Amino acid sequence: MPEKKNVLFLITDAHRADFMSCAGHPELKTPNLDRLAKDGVRFTNHFCTNPMCLPNRASMVTGVYPNVHGVRSNGINLDEDRSTIIQTLRKRGWHTAAIGKIHHQYWIAPFKRKYTSAEDIVSWSAEKKTNDPVKDRFPSPYYGYEEVELVVGNGSICSGHYMDWLEERAPEYAKRVKKQCLNYDYLFSLFCDEIPAKYYNTTYVKQRALAFLDRFAEGKYGEKPFYLHCSFPDPHYPIYPDQKFQKIYRPEDVKLPSNFNDIDNLYEHPYLGPILKNPVFKKALVRETNEEEARKFIALTYASIAMVDEAIGHILASLEKLGLAENTIVVYMSDHGDLMGEHSLLFKGPCPFNGQIHVPMIWRVPGLTKGAISDSLVSSIDYPKTILNLLEVSERHHPPDMQSLDLTPILKNPERAIRDCCYIEHDEEVGPLQCRIRHLVTEDYKLTVYEDYEGFGDLYHRKKDPDELNNLWEDENYSQIKNYLMEKLLHESLKALRRNPKRMAGS
Repeated sequence: MPEKKNVLFLITDAHRADFMSCAGHPELKTPNLDRLAKDGVRFTNHFCTNPMCLPNRASMVTGVYPNVHGVRSNGINLDEDRSTIIQTLRKRGWHTAAIGKIHHQYWIAPFKRKYTSAEDIVSWSAEKKTNDPVKDRFPSPYYGYEEVELVVGNGSICSGHYMDWLEERAPEYAKRVKKQCLNYDYLFSLFCDEIPAKYYNTTYVKQRALAFLDRFAEGKYGEKPFYLHCSFPDPHYPIYPDQKFQKIYRPEDVKLPSNFNDIDNLYEHPYLGPILKNPVFKKALVRETNEEEARKFIALTYASIAMVDEAIGHILASLEKLGLAENTIVVYMSDHGDLMGEHSLLFKGPCPFNGQIHVPMIWRVPGLTKGAISDSLVSSIDYPKTILNLLEVSERHHPPDMQSLDLTPILKNPERAIRDCCYIEHDEEVGPLQCRIRHLVTEDYKLTVYEDYEGFGDLYHRKKDPDELNNLWEDENYSQIKNYLMEKLLHESLKALRRNPKRMAGS
């Protein structure tokens, strides 16, 4: 009987698809991701199912859209009774482990005390014990993960099990970080204080992943194959990677996006204009920037990605050294992107632009993939179905009602196409902002519509207008295409709707 394959799932937070040298980036160097792509399939048209962390990460383990699993925006816990592929693999004989950021539950303070989260950064950082299920009472298994070494937060402002590790090595830094974790002005700032590389969360994730692989190679998990979720909180803001990497990428050398000077037009945008004039939630969602700030932020993002890339190189080298590479599927992706100065905007949020929804995806499958690039449309919701099928898990054991498609035909032949579009849901509920947006991406076009904005939307030609400067919504030459895409969006949204509760009788 053939040996079951292991899975190493590498994920970052807020990494754009074009911020890799293998994707043609002229400044940023990612040699280890490049090597992974050289032996695998890199997807150039991979889009997230939702451009926010919690909803998209939930779709990547359940295989259903946010309206189905219920995590329609950040700040909503994934139902602990919801079936995940992690639970499936654990039941089918895999040892399941998560190191780093999981983000299946909220990590900032709840609106009401009756709500609890195992990933609440305040509870993890407080000096006194709380009633929240953290630290010694962290739930196990956690959404199917038998083994968890958790990081909550972003940048240098992180807690979780990482905090215990930091306190052992650098109590002075741990004390400072704990204080910052309790202050929203730090959590949602653009930049943060420096922590040396040897104490940074990227190093923690790398070291704990290497330790896990060593334990596995030593036979500590018996005959079980492994599924390892290895998640780096970077390059999401607040951001400040180690000086070693900052010296490589200087703000004065950064080339701003070609569509940087578009902010005046956006203030006339019926939907986005009012949000830009009155930013919400401490300016932590999509907001305007200037040249100096944008250059600094982009340079630090380059440095942060370079640091993660180096860590990934160590992990991949360990797979080789331990003789595990030939039997381990390796996947790299990010949960969403960042606008990174496009249209003079930063971050992610309620807007129509590509930078936040277009994310990297690389698959290396032993015995199946060869170095190739696929331009086929794929969605992050397709990850769970593909993994289960590659691991030869019978469909009767899959989580129920999965809406994923299987990417295996494309991994075998990168010229194949299994989708004619990607459908993206985006609900947002932060303070006064209550929005519902839907995107439809086809090979040639991207359509965006907004709840309560009848007769208005955004339509961009992806190939003729990659900078998304010319909204074709009102262009009569594209009226037929707009009507077709609107009908297509309607049908995709109908297919994505939940089919629960189940019918119990014939009549």
